[in-house]
Amino acid sequence: MPKPIYKSSGIVYSTNPDFKLQKVEEELLSVDPSQQAIKIKLQKKHRAGKVVTLLEGYMGSNGDKVNLCKKLKTFCGTGGSFKDGEIIIQGDQRDKVLSWLLQNGYDRSKKVI
Repeated sequence: MPKPIYKSSGIVYSTNPDFKLQKVEEELLSVDPSQQAIKIKLQKKHRAGKVVTLLEGYMGSNGDKVNLCKKLKTFCGTGGSFKDGEIIIQGDQRDKVLSWLLQNGYDRSKKVI
């Protein structure tokens, strides 16, 4: 379970006995899979000639993105990671990723491949 993030406004110490840090709520909520517009791309730029499948445009919390990344890696039987808002799956896995997304309620009409 992730630790809550507190907003301190730069305050390190306060003599006010009633002072409390404010919790920062996670801004992105989970979006229904049928409302997602995910782009599936093949890329080999800046990867030493190796090919990866990128998923961009997923709307949701970082925890949701990491969870989706784990499920896709397991389904494809390959490695990958989540960096800079992109889900990265090793190899040319576009067909497998698309079939998994369609099986799990993601709408094809929202996708740009």
